[in-house]
Amino acid sequence: MFAFLARRLLSTLPVLLIVAVLVFAILRLTPGDPAAVLAGDAASTEQIAQIRADLGLNRSIPVQFAIWFGHVLTGDLGQSFYYKTEVTTLIGQRLEPTLSLTLVTITLAVLVAVPLGVLAAWRFGGWLDRALMGFSVLGFSIPVFVLAYLLIWGVSIKLGWLPVQGYKRLSEGVGPWLQHLALPAITLSVIYIALIARVTRASVLETLGEDYIRTARAKGLPESTVLMRHALANAAVPIATVIGIGIALLIGGVVVTESVYAIPGLGRLTVDAVLARDFPTIQGVILLFSFVYVVINLLVDLSYVFFDPRIRY
Repeated sequence: MFAFLARRLLSTLPVLLIVAVLVFAILRLTPGDPAAVLAGDAASTEQIAQIRADLGLNRSIPVQFAIWFGHVLTGDLGQSFYYKTEVTTLIGQRLEPTLSLTLVTITLAVLVAVPLGVLAAWRFGGWLDRALMGFSVLGFSIPVFVLAYLLIWGVSIKLGWLPVQGYKRLSEGVGPWLQHLALPAITLSVIYIALIARVTRASVLETLGEDYIRTARAKGLPESTVLMRHALANAAVPIATVIGIGIALLIGGVVVTESVYAIPGLGRLTVDAVLARDFPTIQGVILLFSFVYVVINLLVDLSYVFFDPRIRY
């Protein structure tokens, strides 16, 4: 186990290096000049050139990358062009809203999707099964921003049940914190409920046809025990996999959701940084997202040992 963990952790280094190179190169090759954005429309060519020199953008791309990546290895992600603040500080300030939204979303998705998937498999071919399959198709089909605006219009504007936008930190109280996260979490969780429920249904349905399920029923065990302790437990590996993938995919959904609901998280920071051509901030946030993605995949792989004792690393 320790050797496997060490190998996986070491394998993250080349992955992060490749991500860093690609992001750095793409940002430099796409149209748009950060110096021109900072200088404004009325700036002269000389002023823009001076800003480029101050930011180090007049150097060659390989030299810029070598300087930036050397600082990254020491934990320094550079200074934001737009905010004039250290990128690590910006990430620290925006981390709580994104982390809160992610945790609430995935918790809601798992609590709703897994029981739905188990019940749909148990009642295979019934109305619940057909309803779940229909919901899965609908959940995958509706774009996140469309669902967000529909919920804002219906729940917030028409009914006035929840705030339209904004975020309250956990230090201001659990109630306000949950009130401002409810709509974004519901918006973001719909697609993951559809994904996890569908995979849970397929996995549990497969295990329900195994001999040990028939043996458990023949012993007179309650149906709930058969479903939870035998069917679901033996179907946990693919379910854990899709939950891990769902957490990683939340990165893309968070960017859209935070923009619609005006949540000051890492997703909103990414959008603002892209609009401002803030290279260091974009690079730092994407590098963080990539690291989180790799770590989640590692944790999912390790979870297999607990769900299936036959798996060894």
